[in-house]
Amino acid sequence: MLVRRIRKWYEATQFLREHTWLGYAFALLTSVGAMYVRVLLSGVLEGFPFITFFVAIVLTAFVFGWRAGALAAVLGAGISGFFLLPPHWSLSGEGLSNWIGMGFYAALVSVILVLTAAMHRGFAEYAQDDRLRQQLNDLLESRVAERTAELEAANRKLRDAAASRAAAEALVRQMQKMEAVGQLTGGIAHDFNNMLAIIVGSLDMAKKYFQRDPAKASKSIDHAMEGATRAAELTARLLAFSRQQPLDPRALDANKLVSGMSELLTRTLGGNVRMETVLAGGLWRMFADPPQLESAILNLCVNGRDAMADGGKITLETMNAHLDDVYAATHAEVRPGQYVAIAVTDTGTGMSAEILSRAFDPFFTTKKPGQGTGLGLSQVYGFAKQSGGHVKIYSEVGQGTTVKLYLPRYIGDDESIQQVLPAGRPLEGAPSEVILVVEDEDRVREMSVQLLRDLGYTVLQASDAKQALAMLDTAGAFDLLFTDVVMPDMNGKQLSDRVRELRPGVKVLYTTGYTRNAVIHNGMLDRDVSFLPKPFTIQQLATKVRQVLDQK
Repeated sequence: MLVRRIRKWYEATQFLREHTWLGYAFALLTSVGAMYVRVLLSGVLEGFPFITFFVAIVLTAFVFGWRAGALAAVLGAGISGFFLLPPHWSLSGEGLSNWIGMGFYAALVSVILVLTAAMHRGFAEYAQDDRLRQQLNDLLESRVAERTAELEAANRKLRDAAASRAAAEALVRQMQKMEAVGQLTGGIAHDFNNMLAIIVGSLDMAKKYFQRDPAKASKSIDHAMEGATRAAELTARLLAFSRQQPLDPRALDANKLVSGMSELLTRTLGGNVRMETVLAGGLWRMFADPPQLESAILNLCVNGRDAMADGGKITLETMNAHLDDVYAATHAEVRPGQYVAIAVTDTGTGMSAEILSRAFDPFFTTKKPGQGTGLGLSQVYGFAKQSGGHVKIYSEVGQGTTVKLYLPRYIGDDESIQQVLPAGRPLEGAPSEVILVVEDEDRVREMSVQLLRDLGYTVLQASDAKQALAMLDTAGAFDLLFTDVVMPDMNGKQLSDRVRELRPGVKVLYTTGYTRNAVIHNGMLDRDVSFLPKPFTIQQLATKVRQVLDQK
């Protein structure tokens, strides 16, 4: 701390040392001043005349250096000898005291001058080092500034390049998106035009033969019905691919479901395909929509059969699976956790890497024209993703293909089993069972009303929710509200809530052709909701209405 203060004082007096003559003048002034102080203190100080000038010597040497300090020492010795020493004192005289006094003065002055000279040299070297450090620091800062400018310029170039690349990638994604949309719309137009050709042509034939040849008319109507059914299936597959099909998931035993499909699969796949089922012991329950899962398994097995032109073997296997964080990080939309997996393996031709990369694309198929829509795997993919699961394909050319369908494990209490109609239960209704049909589309409403009346029910009808609520004041009791969901002013869910407030105990059956609405959220039906998707056949309508009415 003391050295730092001394150095600061030294640095503060640097401007004085720039003029040499100031040091000599200062030596003269301090020597005269010291003599003046000696005279003032003559009554106090006696003897030791040389000690009077030590302060002047130290101060002069500290401020101006050893040369000015030496001058102050010479002046102090001369003034002392002329004014302060007794007349008989002489260096050539006898007596040791004269030499001792002068020697002490000379030695002490020498020590002061050497120390101050060393101090000056040290401070000068420190100042030089400090200037050198400052120069190096300035150089470093300039280099850093230059490098920073270079890095900023490089960073700007990188940002510009990244922006250009992002724009190019966005353009490529847009082109790919448009290509996919074009492929999708082209496939839809192709398949729907074929189906519409069947429907329109068959109905024209039925109209032509309606009176003169009822058998041909009936056959044409069957063809039209087949085309309409295929169109409905195509719509369902498109909704599955887009993850917008209405799912009604529940806890189920995959082993039981797969075992129950064995007869259907054997009949569908044909005699040249050998089926093997491997069921895991201790299999967890899964959470999925049973009919959609059956459809997905059937699609995978049919794809496997088509890949084995000369026949082969299909293995259907169930297993518990855990997808960890590492796997989830490398696969889009996969959440780590426990799953139940169903694997379908064939011994067919396998897929190349290029085909494998496009396997889930809608309307992409390697089959010959007319042998496939290209929606089978895309439907499975959409169903798996909408169910919170995952699907993965492993394939090698000439070795076969394995498709693994992962669906979430169900962890919870046992759910109540969905009520199934007894096999011999008639589907017709009775005139005492009253149904209120609410549908804003006139032709759909007329068809629904007529179908229900043909089934034996008493039917009331309303064109919208407002008219239906007005009928509550005039109409008698009714057992079932059969309502469209998407309607103007008030949707079907709001209508059913209002009806149940006024008529507690009334059962509700919803229908719609669009899945994003009030009773379906995230592709899943709300709990305890009865739903019949459009389009529906009279058999489907009769079964669902009977099922809802018989619920306790």
